[in-house]
Amino acid sequence: MDQLTRWNTRYRDAGEDYLFGTEPNRFLAHRAELLRNGRTALCVADGEGRNSVWLAEQGLEVTAVEISAIAVEKARRLAAGRGVQLAFEVADMLAPGWPPPPMHGLYDWVIGVFIQFTGAADRARQFAAMKHLACRGGRVLLQGYTPKQLDYGTGGPGVLENLYTPEILRGAFDDWDIEELVEYEEDVSEGRGHSGRSALIGMVARKP
Repeated sequence: MDQLTRWNTRYRDAGEDYLFGTEPNRFLAHRAELLRNGRTALCVADGEGRNSVWLAEQGLEVTAVEISAIAVEKARRLAAGRGVQLAFEVADMLAPGWPPPPMHGLYDWVIGVFIQFTGAADRARQFAAMKHLACRGGRVLLQGYTPKQLDYGTGGPGVLENLYTPEILRGAFDDWDIEELVEYEEDVSEGRGHSGRSALIGMVARKP
């Protein structure tokens, strides 16, 4: 099953519910003060909008990119219900030529929360795209699962190759200033999709 079909099916099957809930990811939300250092943010593979809508509530100018039009429609409803405006783009971040050159270097923040639907080759393309999107001095924020998550089975891809280690993230951003890189465990409650004890990793890296 290709990624578009897979995610359309998951979001459609959730019905009126939000698969990952409507509240922001905790790692992201706990950095609200740091986020105020920027004006613009882009969320990749944003799903049903929980993170992009929250960022807009913090006063940032937000663009959300998501492959599933079904998820984007739910995100638009969430934004309207919360009284915020942001830009939505239905696009595949792994498509050839994405992001287009006009988007390069536009964003103070580029956010990727649980975007671990790829193996090593496509992950390199993901990270390259995020680096292109960030402005000079801009930051990438990532939240993901570590290999220990396979023991918990409370969310994530269930594929070892897709999971992050500190070494993977340090290697991918070795030309950036890694301001924070933490590996930890906590209980997660993000809708039906992420629920229970989880093995997590978070990173904030700044573009030179």
